[in-house]
Amino acid sequence: MDSIRLLDLGTVPPVRSQTIYHAIAYALDEHSPDTIILVAPTDPYVCIGFHQDLAKEVDTAYCRAHGLPVYRREVGGGAVYLDRNQVFAQWIFHRAHLPADLGARFALYVKPLVQTYQSLGIPAQYRPINDVHVQGKKIGGTGAAQMGDAEVVVGSLMFDFNTQLMSQVLTVASEKMRDKLFQSLNDYMTTLTKQLGYTPDREKVVALYIEQCEQVLGRPIVRGSPTAKELALAEEFDVKFSADEWLDQKGGLRQIGVKIHEDVRVAEATYKAQGGLIRVTACLRAGQIEALSLSGDFTLFPKSAVGALESMLRHTPLNLDAVRARIGDAYRTIAIQSPGVTVDDLANAVLLLK
Repeated sequence: MDSIRLLDLGTVPPVRSQTIYHAIAYALDEHSPDTIILVAPTDPYVCIGFHQDLAKEVDTAYCRAHGLPVYRREVGGGAVYLDRNQVFAQWIFHRAHLPADLGARFALYVKPLVQTYQSLGIPAQYRPINDVHVQGKKIGGTGAAQMGDAEVVVGSLMFDFNTQLMSQVLTVASEKMRDKLFQSLNDYMTTLTKQLGYTPDREKVVALYIEQCEQVLGRPIVRGSPTAKELALAEEFDVKFSADEWLDQKGGLRQIGVKIHEDVRVAEATYKAQGGLIRVTACLRAGQIEALSLSGDFTLFPKSAVGALESMLRHTPLNLDAVRARIGDAYRTIAIQSPGVTVDDLANAVLLLK
């Protein structure tokens, strides 16, 4: 196969950091080279997945108040805060030049990212299907899409990440959930800066990444420039992605809660029992309750009952029998009284997180 074109674009306006790979993809024809783009936005923004509903995912009032534009991409996945502390690595390839199986495609794309981190002394590993982890913490995810005749795979080199802003820009059910989201992002995400204790030089990391891509793909990578056709398409996409009708279209997919990485999710649910509203906010890890808080307008005696339930439910598998058994144990151990709220009510409230 021929060489791969590298478009190392440095920093560009926020919308262009998304539209450039769409343009390269839709401009692809039989004469186009496979292309890897490296790019970062000049300013922060929020980007939502193709299938998402803006109003359900993003706190648009917060974004407007803080000057954060929001864009919709044609790649799936969740809403994310982005800024110049991530270098996006965007592959736009001919269909025949990537594995047909999506899992194998993600594994191929992730390999040079993992090897770049490992070259810097960071023990990164591929976490199927599309994450990069360092000792259980996510340092990057990926997404994929078909655009025209092109296959697109995207991800990033994570120099740093603003977990505070990420927790602010998302729509959540309560401030308690926002606090838990912020804590979970801090606990289960990591970056080059966190791992190394300093922010490495961009050019050094990019050079390592290009070297690893050449080894993994077995093809030379040659620096190039976008064509006039590609740039014209990018300008069209700049307009399209900035239009309300594109951003406000209704998506069809929504997962309960916010995914931190493949194993970790923060979620909140409400359940109406006879004795009042039960609100459950939790961090879920690998199908278990990592941490949980209960609130609402119900009544529980003694005063320690809520804390005891929260403690008893930690590390409990998220299935009805296990949850009901733990709650029942707490009721018996400290003689909980809860007028209008039964063990089953509490168990059913917790299971709404699933």
